[in-house]
Amino acid sequence: MAIKKKSPAVAEPPTQLQLFDRAIQLFRAQNLPQARELFVQAISGDQHAISQAARVHINICDRRLAKPAPNLSTLEDHYNYAVERINARDIATARHHLDLAQGIDGNADHVLYAQAVCASLSGDSRNAYENLKRAIEIAPSNRLAARQDADFAAVAQQPSMQQLLFPEKTPF
Repeated sequence: MAIKKKSPAVAEPPTQLQLFDRAIQLFRAQNLPQARELFVQAISGDQHAISQAARVHINICDRRLAKPAPNLSTLEDHYNYAVERINARDIATARHHLDLAQGIDGNADHVLYAQAVCASLSGDSRNAYENLKRAIEIAPSNRLAARQDADFAAVAQQPSMQQLLFPEKTPF
């Protein structure tokens, strides 16, 4: 009896639906260049509805990718753009614009608070603490906001942050 050798498994190419689903995930994560590539691949296939949806998303990607750089000049311009970038989880760009805003006014509590959020989301607990501490010194209402802000979850349990957020619970 002859022993049959198994041929190496050849991976099946992804289906049109699988390509579209992966493209949607990338699109939602704001990874537009890679999402666009997969939408282009998802056009080919026999499912007309998926092809049409992929074309629509390619157009959206193209518009967003071709978006000119914003013309920002004021503290509020840089701050608002940074907040939009934080929400898109583009922390490096957000930090850059918050640095520019801080250069205009180093004591703007909302800018310091946003800097603390960026640091927290990056896992930089020291800078999260320092910026939030300054923001609270300028405007104590930032303490309550930070207590309720999910963006501080990564650093909120650290002892220094606990003391900053809940000074009334700190034993003397």
